[in-house]
Amino acid sequence: METTEVVLPGIVEPSGLQLRTRDLPPPAPGQVLVTVEASGVSFAEQAMRRGRYPGQPKFPFVPGYDLVGVVHSVGAGVHAALAGRRVAAMTKTGGWAQHVLLPAGDLVAVPDGLDPGDAETLVVNGVTAWQMLHRTARVQPGQTILVHGANGGVGVTLAQLARLDGIRVIGTANPRHHDALRAFGVVPLDHADPQLADRIRELAPGGVDAAFDNLGGEHLRRAWRLLAPGGALVSYSIAAHEKGPMVPAFLATLARLAVWNALPNGKRASFYDLWSGRRDLAKFQARTRKDLTAVLSLLAEGRITAQVAARVPLSRISEAMTLAEARTVPGKVVVVPA
Repeated sequence: METTEVVLPGIVEPSGLQLRTRDLPPPAPGQVLVTVEASGVSFAEQAMRRGRYPGQPKFPFVPGYDLVGVVHSVGAGVHAALAGRRVAAMTKTGGWAQHVLLPAGDLVAVPDGLDPGDAETLVVNGVTAWQMLHRTARVQPGQTILVHGANGGVGVTLAQLARLDGIRVIGTANPRHHDALRAFGVVPLDHADPQLADRIRELAPGGVDAAFDNLGGEHLRRAWRLLAPGGALVSYSIAAHEKGPMVPAFLATLARLAVWNALPNGKRASFYDLWSGRRDLAKFQARTRKDLTAVLSLLAEGRITAQVAARVPLSRISEAMTLAEARTVPGKVVVVPA
């Protein structure tokens, strides 16, 4: 089958992304061919464009961290009933294409009736938010959490999941996003307020029970200081580190978290890695399937909502990347067929 895909040729501006067409072979044993209905632009692709994402492939390669699509055909050893089903998958790379070949074990069923673009916003973002809240921080109803970048794809999802469980959410964001956050029950604060720490202490005098940080640096250090005794700090990105090599900064963050975690104050500090545990592939796939199914079920039931910043055709991928990097719209930029 012929497919059109986006190629990242090297460190380029968004306008340097390229389209190419090539033939795909039939699915190998254990594989499926998926017709992509929606992919998305996340921080990972933005970092890859600059050559700054740890572990990214060598240039050139096809980006695309996750996708939703319909199974077109299956290889040997895959149940034929899977053909025609709408599925979601975390791909890390390769999702920006019309058609992709994927391991059947990586697929998660998408509930009937869900819009594929809506579902796409909750693949990586939903798994990340669910696992950080319930598996890593283990936040309990009635507690208070701090979410940095609460207007982003992970932040919005995390806030909604928390509010469902009766958890109070303090979210930092640009003031232009505050009304949208209030609609989700979030207490919004200006992320650039020089008195931000004081504002948070006024809202949570005893400290927050958990803090989720995607920025790093001083933002991470402040979040640690604002934790209540026994609280949990979860770092899941270092987006504020915009200059210099990413790997040394990442390693420095891991070292800092390890030092904090060893302190005898009852607080916990950790870095959330979406791909942790993949060496035990069957267990990793089962956990991912369980958690993503839970999030997509909440979306299908109308208990959480998808935040689609924009839907941009694959043929205009440079516009999608530019819009996502501008961070002027809440939610996730979704890439759709063209």
